[in-house]
Amino acid sequence: MALKTDRKTDYPKWYQCVVSEADMAENSVSPGCMVIKPWGYGIWERIRDIMDVKFKETDHENAYFPMFIPISFFRKEAEHVDGFAKEMAVVTHSRLSMQDGQLMPNSELEEPLIVRPTSETIIADSFAKWIHSYRDLPVLVNQWANVVRWEMRPRLFLRTREFLWQEGHTAHSNEDEAVEETKQMLEVYRQTAEDCLAMPVIVGKKPEYDKFPGAVDTYCIEAMMQDGKALQAGTSHYLGQNFAKSANISFINKDNKTEFAYTTSWGVSTRLIGGVIMTHADDEGMVVPPMIAPYQVVVVPVIKKQQDEEEVMSYINNLVKELKNKTPFGEKIRIKIDKRNKQSVDKFWEWTRKGAPVIVEIGLRDVQNQGLMVKERIKLGTSEGKEIVSCADFVDNISQRLENIQKQIFEKAKKRMEENIRTDIKTPEEFKAYFSNANEWIEDGKQGKVAFVKGKWCGDSQTEELLKELKITIRCLPLEQSGTTGKCLLTGKDATLDVIYARSY
Repeated sequence: MALKTDRKTDYPKWYQCVVSEADMAENSVSPGCMVIKPWGYGIWERIRDIMDVKFKETDHENAYFPMFIPISFFRKEAEHVDGFAKEMAVVTHSRLSMQDGQLMPNSELEEPLIVRPTSETIIADSFAKWIHSYRDLPVLVNQWANVVRWEMRPRLFLRTREFLWQEGHTAHSNEDEAVEETKQMLEVYRQTAEDCLAMPVIVGKKPEYDKFPGAVDTYCIEAMMQDGKALQAGTSHYLGQNFAKSANISFINKDNKTEFAYTTSWGVSTRLIGGVIMTHADDEGMVVPPMIAPYQVVVVPVIKKQQDEEEVMSYINNLVKELKNKTPFGEKIRIKIDKRNKQSVDKFWEWTRKGAPVIVEIGLRDVQNQGLMVKERIKLGTSEGKEIVSCADFVDNISQRLENIQKQIFEKAKKRMEENIRTDIKTPEEFKAYFSNANEWIEDGKQGKVAFVKGKWCGDSQTEELLKELKITIRCLPLEQSGTTGKCLLTGKDATLDVIYARSY
């Protein structure tokens, strides 16, 4: 039962179809915003919980800061505000009143407030109050919050005017420590993406022209989607003393001298869910890696006669009781019994669309045979089909089964990415010919479609115009540089920098 639209025919429409059929989110009546439904929000909760543990393991603490930021805070940091100006939402009035029978804004604010697009400025204000001595450092905080950026072309999960994220902010007494923090959190993001989301990424540094507004350096993880485009999946910024100077985050150092702190910020958002969809979903719907699935095992009772219900449900309840003692990935298994008054075949396909890793069907015959019918989502459409196993074997092997599914999903995505990074393009002519093609669907195991090109760049800022002409971007400078010399794929000049070129979301 394939989706109405497949990936090859219309990739953007296929994406929307996956989100809809998996019942993950929908467009809100508030323009450009989304309603995240329970299955989609459950995936976000899993991502959030995994990262929250990692943040606390690296000594960060959660805090919360206001979503309304005085406009004067942004005016202190000209480069920062210029980078976000077009996306800012502004509150100018504090109340409404009836005028000629209509609700109209009233009571204009003395100072306009910006609805949080990011929190560097207001958190810097708090840091300035908290930090007085080198003994107060480092300060390591994270906040889980929502932000508003006035996107003109919204798309569910990828770009909406309001979205959920986490943003870490830290202050340090010296540059080395702050840079190390920036790289440490980038590694946390890489681990989360690859180990938990099963989404392989390239770790790198943004070119100078594409840094976060106000940053000294911006580091990122870049993932390849199934249509060959790149998705920026997370960023970590070394801010130097830029925000510290504008907010007066200063401290008395060990030499009894006043010095400005060195700060960082880093964040990921619900955009990660869009990345999971475009990395793993297929023409049957969503595929969710077990580590981030709200339910790893879904049990669908098959009750054909009312008199069979008690016996079937008793068997299922005993099965679930045994399964709850299992700990795949070192944590308690997550199980759902679908008791809704629907046909079992309809429930099976609903959970298939949602991408539940393991779906189990149990009817009276299974009870009598002490077995069950199991289907792994990633095997849908394969010759293996549904498999009948004993209840005892299923319980004994469920942890290994889920861990294998996680591994297989990652290896499939990694193979696709590795086989579609072109390294054989050496001249500007070959390069332009390659990207003159439209984006196409990438067949697994085949090279030649428009995806990533790894090649040389001369570092000239004027190459930005050439990139715009080709409708591509430099995604990053991989942290592992070859140190060799070659020809810049944009200008033909001698170049030493290795970069990833791609179209992007």
